[in-house]
Amino acid sequence: MANLTVRVGNMVLRNPVMPASGCFAIEYQEALDLSRLGALVVKSVSPKSRAGNPTPRICDAYSGMLNSIGIPSKGMEHYRKNVLPPYLKFDTPVVVSISADTADEFAAACEQISLPEVAAIEANISCPNLEADGIAFAMQADTTFKAVSAIRRRTHHPLWVKLTPNASHIAAIAHAAEDAGADAIVMGNTVLGMSIDVRTRKPKLGNVMGGLSGPAIKPIALRFTHQCYRAVHIPIIGCGGIQNAEDAIEFMLAGASAVQVGTASFRDPGTLQKIIDGLEDYCNDMGVANIRTLTGQVKLDHQLSDRWLRFAQQSG
Repeated sequence: MANLTVRVGNMVLRNPVMPASGCFAIEYQEALDLSRLGALVVKSVSPKSRAGNPTPRICDAYSGMLNSIGIPSKGMEHYRKNVLPPYLKFDTPVVVSISADTADEFAAACEQISLPEVAAIEANISCPNLEADGIAFAMQADTTFKAVSAIRRRTHHPLWVKLTPNASHIAAIAHAAEDAGADAIVMGNTVLGMSIDVRTRKPKLGNVMGGLSGPAIKPIALRFTHQCYRAVHIPIIGCGGIQNAEDAIEFMLAGASAVQVGTASFRDPGTLQKIIDGLEDYCNDMGVANIRTLTGQVKLDHQLSDRWLRFAQQSG
């Protein structure tokens, strides 16, 4: 039987499969065994209460969906008392996702949630930065470094930093996160998009624009995962359009140590467990003794690979 355990920094996960933040709820325990997952990533919480974006917040898109939820939150105290405890009942590491408006707010929130029962913190720096006119922290290397440095000074917990595929120069941004003290990079989030109802001539989302997720963004997410893998020495957690075990394996070959699954779970709440089963079948069929040996093993022509790497570093 194949060994599905993987390492993300100092953490050892029983397998590389976990939900993406915001695409998972405790009610999923009715559809799958949460004790089988590699980790449980809980929806993002912000230190301030937020109502979220205006409705409608979700609409269909070709090969995916658009969402503009706005990370609604009732604050940290409510989160610690009501949201977090149900996830702690399972023998699975719990990862808390944090969203905040400023670097100092990020740092304070991460310090507050650095509890013994929390295995790792995922800093969602792909959210807007009010100190930079609402441009996401992860859009630029300097704001990435500032936010991650502020967090690192306030917590010794394993720190995963979630980047955005809407940024250019992703290698420089990944470097900045690593240099500032990130233990792993989550690559990435949704791709900014828009949809219009041709009959009403109005945007289909109340916030006009939103994040595109699902199979449509998989090639983009896969490319960014590989670029990050080539740019840094810390683990990469790949995310974007993963629907099945084959997709997850692609991300691992591109450089991911683990993967997060989002939109696919909306269609089938049992997707995560099916992916784990599929990974085990793949390893057994292909004679892979340890799944972690797949990370970064895409076969590239060395001359072409070096030329592509130089281009990627120049173009972001």
